[in-house]
Amino acid sequence: MRICFLFIAFVFLLSGCHKKHSAEDGVLVEVNGKVLYLSEVKSLIPKGSSSGDSLLFVESYIKKWVKDELIYTIAQKNLGDEAEGLDRLVEAYRKSLTRYRYQERLITERLSANLRESDKLTYFEENQDRFVLEDAIIKGLFLKIPVDAPGLSDVKKWYKSNSVESLEKIEKYSIQNASIYEYFYDKWVGFEDVMGNIPLPVSNVNSFLQTNRTVEVSDSTHCYLLNIEEYIPSGKVAPYEYAEPQIREMLINQKRKEFIEEFENELYTDAVKRGDVIFHTDRKSAK
Repeated sequence: MRICFLFIAFVFLLSGCHKKHSAEDGVLVEVNGKVLYLSEVKSLIPKGSSSGDSLLFVESYIKKWVKDELIYTIAQKNLGDEAEGLDRLVEAYRKSLTRYRYQERLITERLSANLRESDKLTYFEENQDRFVLEDAIIKGLFLKIPVDAPGLSDVKKWYKSNSVESLEKIEKYSIQNASIYEYFYDKWVGFEDVMGNIPLPVSNVNSFLQTNRTVEVSDSTHCYLLNIEEYIPSGKVAPYEYAEPQIREMLINQKRKEFIEEFENELYTDAVKRGDVIFHTDRKSAK
């Protein structure tokens, strides 16, 4: 309520009461018939901003919006035919982007849905060299816990085991105490992605993984615990389940061009048959 009151007060100070629109309509400012509404600006205010910061943000945004509108109006007047050319380019881009978005949706819905598991497996087996890992991948569990959290000594015992009992204890504990709790015993993740959360430089990843199945590091604020149950070093072929999303994308890309051409030709033929397309010239004589 306080922010809204400040908004309205600011609007009256800025624009007075002599406009066709008013603050009661939710209008902040009007320039050459273009209107900026309160609702548009409110949605942009950073969350958690104080009333003072919110008011400064609104004032700055309104000033920039007014300047942009003034410059745009002058540019349209002075560019003349060039402005019309820009409008055509913008419209062409809008149409192109709309077509692209729709085609991508069709490809996802139809091609992706029709991919057979046997086709993906065959492609994987026949193209092993395409799926050699550039970075090591691991399965395991990662925890980031404040150093002053209660029961930390117990967690340091639990995280080294993947037994159901230990995992249940860790999960319950993490709800209230862990800053990060990541369970990935059931999927492969990048080792570098996990280590990005741990303040421990590793120069030779493959050598490190050969000799370290658990990682326990602390700094002034947190304790970092990593249990590595399985790993595959860089230079090895990725397992199928890890490579499957990449395989899917590769197979879709192979069929993309053919699919789009068939779809466009079918769309064209059907539209002509229905009479949705009306030719006002003799197509034979126009050749």
